[in-house]
Amino acid sequence: MASVAEIYRYLDSRAPFSMQMSFDNAGFLVGRREAEVRRLLVALDITEEVAAEAAELGCQLIVSHHPVIFRPARSVTDADPTGRCLLALTENRIAAICAHTNLDAVAGGVNDALAKRLELTDVEQLHPDGVDAAGRSYGIGRVGTAPGHFYLPEFAAFVRERLDAQGLRLEDAGRPVRRVAVGGGACGDMLEDVLRLGCDTFVTADVKYNVFLDARAIGINLIDAGHFSTENVVCPVLIDWLSRAFREVEIFSSKRHKEVFYSL
Repeated sequence: MASVAEIYRYLDSRAPFSMQMSFDNAGFLVGRREAEVRRLLVALDITEEVAAEAAELGCQLIVSHHPVIFRPARSVTDADPTGRCLLALTENRIAAICAHTNLDAVAGGVNDALAKRLELTDVEQLHPDGVDAAGRSYGIGRVGTAPGHFYLPEFAAFVRERLDAQGLRLEDAGRPVRRVAVGGGACGDMLEDVLRLGCDTFVTADVKYNVFLDARAIGINLIDAGHFSTENVVCPVLIDWLSRAFREVEIFSSKRHKEVFYSL
């Protein structure tokens, strides 16, 4: 049977934690390294609901994208959501491994999954962040060719359907959608990279007001498809990786963690 440490080492081999950005807190965050893992839950976030779901399923480990501990915890009590979540994990002996910006940047991770879900072809890197031990470039975002002839309204409808997004925010530059950049999560600050690589359209999330203004000024179609929708595409990837590597472990995808808002 696999241990938490073995699963951590495998994930580190697929999406090295050394790739994470300086502000990040990805890695093995809760639990005992040598604990046996018979059942495992994959989720985008570890919330109180996800912790309860893992306990009910009899899981010994949750693998998530977003870190369950992001800012330094000054206390762990039932007085706040993070404390309650950490208490639920520890009291039920559930470990947590969180692969965040390392999974955003690595080949085959969040951004490749997003490009694949949107059926982009001729995919390349949007922004280089570094070089791995084998000399391969890694970085956030991808660029590719759109899967057909679209203007923004039609492409936005395609994006919404492919990502099961609750709602989209758009800036329509009136340009045909041909060369598309994608950035899972909050990548609005990469607009200059999008322009530099000759893209006409950018799909990302958590876009600030000034970024919409900038997109209008430089004539780039911009789609804010939501943080959850643009990153949850990586959960099936994690499940596939782990299922192939640890056939003796029963692996579940969270059914309780969904988009946190709805649109009228």
